[in-house]
Amino acid sequence: MSTEARPAFYALAPGGWRDYVTILHPPYTLWHLSYVAIGAGLAPEFGVWRTAATVAAFFLAVGLGAHALDELHGRPLGTRIPARGLAVLAAASIGGAVAIGVAGAVAYDLWLLVFVGAGAFVVVAYNLELFRGRFHGDLWFALAWGAFPLLTGYFAAAWRIRPEAALGACFAALSSAAQRELSTQVRTVRRRVASVSGTLLYRDGREEPLDADALVRRPEAALRALAAALVVLAAALIVLRVT
Repeated sequence: MSTEARPAFYALAPGGWRDYVTILHPPYTLWHLSYVAIGAGLAPEFGVWRTAATVAAFFLAVGLGAHALDELHGRPLGTRIPARGLAVLAAASIGGAVAIGVAGAVAYDLWLLVFVGAGAFVVVAYNLELFRGRFHGDLWFALAWGAFPLLTGYFAAAWRIRPEAALGACFAALSSAAQRELSTQVRTVRRRVASVSGTLLYRDGREEPLDADALVRRPEAALRALAAALVVLAAALIVLRVT
């Protein structure tokens, strides 16, 4: 069945350019970039170019760098990209993100360097599971891929953190925690479970076969809907601020 052949619902057939699309984790990359835009949209001041630069930096660091490191560490998506290529991609993209952040700090506010340093550390420590995986748990996922992008997007727009930013960060952390809960089951079934068999017997006498498809269908539908919802919310806030 499909879950055996595809390590993720968005994974393309392995080989060539398709591997580079797959390691982007497109729905999740858009999801987490949305937090940056939401943070900027919540800020009392809004700068189109500053927001675009922040989104670009997170795309490089998370969309490319973090996911390249993740694939380098264990090949969870089963791509055929050479290890050297993944390492170069990760170093170049994370380096590019840091360069954008440093340039923004020099041009506007040196406090931005705190966010740049924290982001660079978490990307590497989380995805390579450094320090015995202490930065790879559920809490760190919610903070690093949810709260942190939103706070950075807000700070890059407002150059300070206000109560609405903290509340927005809580929203991002909680929605990222929901993502983690749903995706953990899906990843387990798709990548680790050899087979599933069983039957659901309903009280009205109906029976439904229990297989791998049944275990991933609903969580993946929820993940698709949540990813789309976050992107739409981010788009709504940006449209509000630029019109």
